[in-house]
Amino acid sequence: MKQLQDKVMQEGLVLSNQVLKVDSFLNHQMDPVLMYEVGKEFVRRYAGEKITKVLTIESSGIAPGVMAALELNVPLIFARKQKSLTLRDDIIVEKIYSFTKQESNEVTVSKKYLSADDRVLIIDDFLANGEAASGLARIVEQVGATVVGFGIVIEKSFQPGRSMLLDAGYRVESLVRVASLQDGKVSFVEEEQEVPAR
Repeated sequence: MKQLQDKVMQEGLVLSNQVLKVDSFLNHQMDPVLMYEVGKEFVRRYAGEKITKVLTIESSGIAPGVMAALELNVPLIFARKQKSLTLRDDIIVEKIYSFTKQESNEVTVSKKYLSADDRVLIIDDFLANGEAASGLARIVEQVGATVVGFGIVIEKSFQPGRSMLLDAGYRVESLVRVASLQDGKVSFVEEEQEVPAR
């Protein structure tokens, strides 16, 4: 997605060979116009898939997730990282390790919001090692629902997440694929020309 790639080039900060900071438009301050375009692009890529729910993890996946859910006219569910007094019974819990935060979190989703007949699009801000994505897929599959695929805003293709998900049989649609963060510069995976929206 050229608009997103341009934004990464203009505002993304390379903090190390592993970390890209995009807090000016995605992870802290959000660009709602860009997030709306991101949501529409995910919907375009998954057209015809009969998606019934969008699932993400709090908090950076919420903006692109809600925009996709809005376009699809389906509910957005976000897996909660923080324990809640109101979310105790009939929950699905998965442990997920965050590379960025260097910690594990138990994430929870209420069983009342997912059922076996759901077709779920999982959306996240980043794909690196695939821990969050895999954990969200396990949540969906625990209730017998179908993971239609993953919508990733920014993929760090030099890390194993994409391969892990593809090897597990999942579809992965990443709007920007970063090939490298070497020498403080962002380089992208060269892909075939995008098919224009109809």
